[in-house]
Amino acid sequence: MAKKLKILAAGDIHGDRKLAKGLADLAEKESVDLVILNGDLVNENNTEGIVGQFKQKNKNILILPGNHETIATADFLAELYNVTNLHGYSIKYKDVGFFGCGGANIGINQLSENEIFDALKKGYENIKGMKKKIMVTHIHPSGSLSENFSKFVIGSKSLKKAVDLFKPDILICGHVHEAEGIEEKIGKTRVINVGRKGKIIEI
Repeated sequence: MAKKLKILAAGDIHGDRKLAKGLADLAEKESVDLVILNGDLVNENNTEGIVGQFKQKNKNILILPGNHETIATADFLAELYNVTNLHGYSIKYKDVGFFGCGGANIGINQLSENEIFDALKKGYENIKGMKKKIMVTHIHPSGSLSENFSKFVIGSKSLKKAVDLFKPDILICGHVHEAEGIEEKIGKTRVINVGRKGKIIEI
């Protein structure tokens, strides 16, 4: 039987170096194969001390921009630390295909619903033949439980459409801090708001 892929997924760190260190220590302790950081990682005026903590543990890392950092900032971090920015992109790791879209449908670095869907579709095309698929976003889908925790932050209709169409095994999202740790099923997709505390996921 093939060994499961072990992932630590977290986001909404917002430049908290102490939190990042704790998560990096957890990644090491749990011997995870992969770390996924799904947006709102740094403060735009101070990008140090977050991704590097995980790199020091020699972990494979995927990142996304949130709505508090630009795609350019995520690209800068990806190049600086030699990690992958999954926005509009995909990667194959062992027998799992990962694809994603950063940003959100509100905030400073706002994406349109069309841009969200197009980024996900572009990433999906390269891994659609994989048996196992994980979609990674910052925003949550419309109609999901995360919407119940905020009157101001609406989910993405395009993300919901992408989940229905592409049917990933898992959707990793965040954005609504109050919904941290919430899990649900949309069709056959396991939807996890990983939040600041992070979540160990095996697939």
